[in-house]
Amino acid sequence: MSLSSEHTPQWLQEASPEEMHHVIETLYRVHGLVAALTDMNVLLERISEESRLLACAEGASVMLYDEEKDELWFRVVLGESGDREILKREVRLKMGQGIAGAAAVDGKTIHVPDVDADPRFFRDADTASSFHTRTILATPMFDRGKLVGVLELVNKIGGGPFSLLDQHVIEMFSALVASTVVSARMIENEIRTERLAAIGHAIAGLTHHIKNILTGLTSSAEVIDMALQNNDTESIRKSWPILGRSVKRISNFVQDLLFVAKPAQPALRACHVHQVVTEACEAMGDLFQRKNISLQIHADDDLPPVFADQDALLRCLMNLVGNAMDAVPEGCGRIDITMKRHVEDSVEIMVADNGPGVPRDVRDQIFDIFFSTKGGRGTGLGLACSAKIAREHKGKLLLLDGDDGACFQLVLPAVHRAS
Repeated sequence: MSLSSEHTPQWLQEASPEEMHHVIETLYRVHGLVAALTDMNVLLERISEESRLLACAEGASVMLYDEEKDELWFRVVLGESGDREILKREVRLKMGQGIAGAAAVDGKTIHVPDVDADPRFFRDADTASSFHTRTILATPMFDRGKLVGVLELVNKIGGGPFSLLDQHVIEMFSALVASTVVSARMIENEIRTERLAAIGHAIAGLTHHIKNILTGLTSSAEVIDMALQNNDTESIRKSWPILGRSVKRISNFVQDLLFVAKPAQPALRACHVHQVVTEACEAMGDLFQRKNISLQIHADDDLPPVFADQDALLRCLMNLVGNAMDAVPEGCGRIDITMKRHVEDSVEIMVADNGPGVPRDVRDQIFDIFFSTKGGRGTGLGLACSAKIAREHKGKLLLLDGDDGACFQLVLPAVHRAS
């Protein structure tokens, strides 16, 4: 039964109830896709496919407008035949060129039932893709009066022209696609801006940290050089540890960068955590003495070994201990390292200190790369590196709640569980 009213458009009067039901179902699916999908390429492909199926077309495409070059280019090309990828790579239309270019300039839908009879048809696209176009329905996509691109359907299946219903449905879809593209571009621009700001902040922090290390390294080298000229062994003896610490800081810094930047496949083997903790603390022994920091190590007697990459675990623990050393006050600082069994056949290592603790408003950010509460003294790499190592070992690194200093909990699978 057809609609009949002087206020009802002709195309709507001619649509059958089955066709209208199909249109409504398709629109419902498309709006669901817009709400559920966040990848613009996937979303455009799905909307184009829904348009193609609804209008019974052999192919569909989305051409986006390049404002800088004033031309249209293929972002999505769908169809069963022809070389679709070559259209994306090589074919671009100037404004007014081809049916799509004409629709973009005119700002309205163009339906060409027979492209061979229309001089505007751009035959190079068919030549490049080895496709035979017979019929085109092209509608421009606008958002707030600004051209976004052109949505095209080609070749009605079974022959013949596209219907008025096809035309009005594709016009509804074109508005939806335009809105999707604009929204996605806004999000991409925001992400790009935030990423550039984050990179700039990170480079500034890393540069400052490297400069501080090099200052200490250069000063020590100059003192040693002068002492060598004057045969001053006492100055050499005093400056050499400072030079060594600067070299170690550079080494640690580079190691953290590599651990954070590169995906790693840990060389897993049975490790005794007490041995690795002892090695980490011994490697930082001069700092404990220089800052007069008290260190207490507690371990269960029956502690099982863990399945770990010993070098990576050492790096992780050195970062946690170093982080605690930076936090505690000189002269009365205290660091407690506790190793014990954890639930589910795991081992936990807790590193606690009597420093000021981590402010509650930044606790969710402390494992983010380049985030630091130390100002120019920190790189924002240490905790990010340790958290990454924990994840690669199928473990976890947590900041435990507490009011007295900070306490980090590293949980690793025991050997019999991991194996």
